[in-house]
Amino acid sequence: MADVMVLGAGAAGLAAAAQLKARGVDCVVLERGPGVAASWRGRYDRLRLHTIRSLSGLPGFPIPRQYGRWVRRDDLVRYLEAYAERFKIDVRTGTTVAAIKPGGDRWSLRLEDGSEQSARTLVVATGYLHTPELPQWPGREDWTGKLIHSAEYRNAKPFRGQNVLVVGPGNSGAEIATDLAEGGAASVSLAIRTPPHIVRRETAGWPAQMNGLLLGRLPERVFNPMAAMMARVEMPDLRPYGIDRPSEGLKTRLRTKRYVPLQDVGIVRDVVAGRVRPVAAVQSFTETSVRLADGTSLEPDAVVAATGYGTGLRDLFDDTSLFDETGVPLVHGGEPARPGLFFMGYDVTLGGMLRQLAIESRLVARAVQRSRS
Repeated sequence: MADVMVLGAGAAGLAAAAQLKARGVDCVVLERGPGVAASWRGRYDRLRLHTIRSLSGLPGFPIPRQYGRWVRRDDLVRYLEAYAERFKIDVRTGTTVAAIKPGGDRWSLRLEDGSEQSARTLVVATGYLHTPELPQWPGREDWTGKLIHSAEYRNAKPFRGQNVLVVGPGNSGAEIATDLAEGGAASVSLAIRTPPHIVRRETAGWPAQMNGLLLGRLPERVFNPMAAMMARVEMPDLRPYGIDRPSEGLKTRLRTKRYVPLQDVGIVRDVVAGRVRPVAAVQSFTETSVRLADGTSLEPDAVVAATGYGTGLRDLFDDTSLFDETGVPLVHGGEPARPGLFFMGYDVTLGGMLRQLAIESRLVARAVQRSRS
């Protein structure tokens, strides 16, 4: 039995644990994977942070300069390992929590192996990119080709010489499509349901993240047309290539759908050059083909579904009133959702995920300290 437990040894959980220790609060971190940063280890090989190194470090220990401005996946994993070691964080790996229930003045955790733990204070930091979600497309079970979620994609090597359909024009889908085009796929199609907002990762050395930080507080009526104007200046008109301009404003879409823009790290170049072909949204599957919303069909060898993630929290808690319809906690950050229960790492901003985690870790640690006094 621990006084304070943190679920998840990713960036959010490690930052929370370090800030708790800095305030004299000992805690135990439970992690289902074999080590810290398990979710980052499982992402595709070419992944880099879309936020700059200097604005992505966790409290008390910046990311080393030698990792460069745009930090690679493996370097971020090394950084998080060093972070856990630096602050002597007690991480219990291979520990999967199956259910969480209130029990008096404590929170009861049933583990996958049948054992139980309890804590007076529980900080849930498992993240909103927790459980891969694969749509239940009609006919999916009849499909005889290869179908994987983007969480399973590592690199283009297994797809060389194949016709590949990538579903979803978010950051993962667009970068995977570029990776496939560069890596020897015979053809790459990108299925688009809702046209993406596309921004350059940086312009003349100025990162898109800074635009989000400086302009993100503007009201939607000001921010939306400003973002649309900047997109027209920065980006070529992709309508002749099959990508319409978005009809909904960027900040409105962020508020209503937790959407962040697509950072261009090659997809615009590849679409214009014909290496990646935009197509309509996926409608259904047959044994050998994929039917699209515009009535056309494709016969790819493989489909990579970059169709997002769920939080997985509804499977842990009986109290569904804690969450909205998408499984995101209604109360998160520095405020307790219930006495002794905190959620962090579920806020999506234009200023960067890791920067936001650093802010929330301080708020949560301060709130936990106050609750114990």
